[in-house]
Amino acid sequence: MSEYKIMPIVNEDPWLEPVSKDIYERYQRYVDRKKNIENEFGSLKNFASAYQYMGFHFSEDKDYIIYREWAPAARGLYLMGDFNDWEYFTHPLSLKKNGIWEIKIKRSENQKLIHGSKIKVAVQTENGVTARIPAYMNRLLQNEETKDFTGQLWMEENYKWKNKADFNADDSLFIYETHVGMAQEKADVGTYAEFEENLLPYIKECGYNTIQIMAIAEHPYYGSFGYHVSNFFAPSSRFGTPEELKSLIDTAHGMGVRVIMDIVHSHTVKNVFEGLNEFDGSPDQYFHEGPRGYHDAWDSKLFNYGKTEVLQFLLSNVQYWMKEFQFDGFRFDGVTSMLYHHHGLGVDFGNRDGYFSQGVEFDAVTYLQLANDLCHSINPNAITIAEDVSGLPGLCHPIEDGGLGFNYRLAMGIPDNWIKLLKEQSDEEWNMQQLYHTMVDRNYHIKTIAYAESHDQALVGDKTIAFRLMDQEMYFHMKKDDANIIVDRGINLHNVMRMMTISLGGDSYLNFMGNEFGHPEWIDFPREGNNWSFQYARRQWSLLENDSLKYQYLSEFDKAMISFTKENDILKSGAPQELWLDETNNIIAFERKNLVFVFNLHPINSPFNYSIQTPQIGSYELVFNSDAGYFGGFDRIQGNLPFLSKHENGMPKMNIYSPNRSVQVYRRVV
Repeated sequence: MSEYKIMPIVNEDPWLEPVSKDIYERYQRYVDRKKNIENEFGSLKNFASAYQYMGFHFSEDKDYIIYREWAPAARGLYLMGDFNDWEYFTHPLSLKKNGIWEIKIKRSENQKLIHGSKIKVAVQTENGVTARIPAYMNRLLQNEETKDFTGQLWMEENYKWKNKADFNADDSLFIYETHVGMAQEKADVGTYAEFEENLLPYIKECGYNTIQIMAIAEHPYYGSFGYHVSNFFAPSSRFGTPEELKSLIDTAHGMGVRVIMDIVHSHTVKNVFEGLNEFDGSPDQYFHEGPRGYHDAWDSKLFNYGKTEVLQFLLSNVQYWMKEFQFDGFRFDGVTSMLYHHHGLGVDFGNRDGYFSQGVEFDAVTYLQLANDLCHSINPNAITIAEDVSGLPGLCHPIEDGGLGFNYRLAMGIPDNWIKLLKEQSDEEWNMQQLYHTMVDRNYHIKTIAYAESHDQALVGDKTIAFRLMDQEMYFHMKKDDANIIVDRGINLHNVMRMMTISLGGDSYLNFMGNEFGHPEWIDFPREGNNWSFQYARRQWSLLENDSLKYQYLSEFDKAMISFTKENDILKSGAPQELWLDETNNIIAFERKNLVFVFNLHPINSPFNYSIQTPQIGSYELVFNSDAGYFGGFDRIQGNLPFLSKHENGMPKMNIYSPNRSVQVYRRVV
């Protein structure tokens, strides 16, 4: 390609000039692929509507049930189920074109094939016949004893939506990351209906305006947290019916709460009986053949994003969840793994060529561009979030500017840094310069979601921040009348860490379910190693509801922090202004949205009459104080006298009292 256009992201970032041709070619691959799709299918939306043709549907006159399946290498397909006593060969499908098989069954002649019927498809290959789950199946059931899955015909329910989703893509997100199954306190799997009744009002009360739901698409192993998907069009039946999921989303919309799905298109289970692997007998129907089609670290299969039918399957899945269930967007899991042949394992990112040529999975890049295009054409206010650790340039830029089109990236370095500090250094050793610059080290043209911890930090083998800070003391010293220096430290640092993360780390904020009140212990799903126990796969809401326990301090702080952040529109205020970094007293001060934040992370130093720089002279008032007793602090700042800032050696400064392990926020009044 001798001539090429300089894309806007190159004009914005001179570092990208040496790879400007690569960026243009990245864009051109998307343009060419979309043009080919439009030429053959009319539009991207038409292309992504395969779920309306494949799988099970009624004929227009409702007289027939039609089932279609793509299986190009198969020698024969046969529908089977409880309607024919699970006989393999009584209902053969006919091969039509492009590897698509079809059967039409007259309803009047097969009155046992009804809504709720259990079904599978027998796929005949050169190696024999195997009973499989249809690829576009929208409902599965799992046998409690054998754990095997069966498809279930789910055709006659028609949910009536009551509430319209009315959100603006520019709104700051306060995300409550959640898992339906473990959202109840009972030692069992929670349901969509229980979540709707019990959790949605609580989430709204806490101030969160978005829920990000994990483990929606069906997965054979509950303990995978939903990240080893087997059936992409079936909401997990563990939690209830598709209509109950729709009701959950509908009710959330009525409360003004977005619902984002944690979507996993980066890989899939290698299981043969539930998933897509070797569906038609060939190893490369949906996946790359050989090592390229297998993820060693995840023990799972990798899609061939360059194959038209695979691209159509995944894009149809995107449209299916948005249209049929009215999800407001997606958090795309494992984006780094998708983008590169090396999956980001053992790679030190930063080399320009590594982002655009060396080791890049070009078809996956194009898929993500098309997925973002599709999402935002279906709903211009949809939110798409990328889980990417590589820092791919253009990830959150518009596609037409040379980017991939995501709305947000996750600030994954922030929780990593918090855990590193807690694990490897004492409080006294924390470096304020390093901490501050880790928080603010991002491109302010790219919208970022900050978080101190997510589900990743809560899994068994790791620890939540609260448990890492307080550990076994949480079992014995969480009563409000029980003074304990370890618990005091834990509560106050937990508050400070969250406030620093939300005020410095990004344009939106995320919290994992229960961490807002310092949920103790880790998450461990039922498995053989724990004797299939649900003890750690639930949320102990009773701890929060107990008025005598200190969990309420952490919860009240979280509510106040989010309310304060919203009221002052802090997340939209752009880059902070650094005011003061004190390595002796472990104090960080900065200005954001005309507010002065002062963090003291020292274990013992609480300087009186402490002089800090302010943006300008004037009178300041204290508007937020984590040292308040109702947050678990010690009420060391009494009254609310004005704080005067005046010129000192040519610099505006004011004197304050800075209690250790606390944060105060000041606003200029005159």
